[in-house]
Amino acid sequence: MEIEFHPSARAELDASVDFYESRLEGLGIRLLAAVEEVTERIAASPGAGSPLAGGFRKRLVAGFPFSIVYRISDEQVFLVAVAHQHRRPEYWRRRTGRR
Repeated sequence: MEIEFHPSARAELDASVDFYESRLEGLGIRLLAAVEEVTERIAASPGAGSPLAGGFRKRLVAGFPFSIVYRISDEQVFLVAVAHQHRRPEYWRRRTGRR
C-alpha cells in the first residue's frame, strides 16, 4: 500500500532526526531507520495499528518515544504525525480538519 506523509509529519521527522543526531552521532539515523521500519509494517498491514478516534490509528516506534499516527484510505496510508508521546497529546488533529 502506498504511504504518504503529511508535510508537517515529514518536518517533524526531519527535526527529530536532526535533534537526536546532534545529541549523539548515529542516533538520528537510528530514529530514521526505526520510523522506516514502522512505515513498512504499516504499509504491509495497515489495520494492525491501535485504533484512535476519528478513524485514525497509531503504531509505536521501537526504541524511541514516538508514535506514527495515520489514516487508511482505499489505496493509501496517510501519515498525519510523527508524534512525540510525551508532548501535546492529539495536537495533530488540527491537520486533519477534525478536532
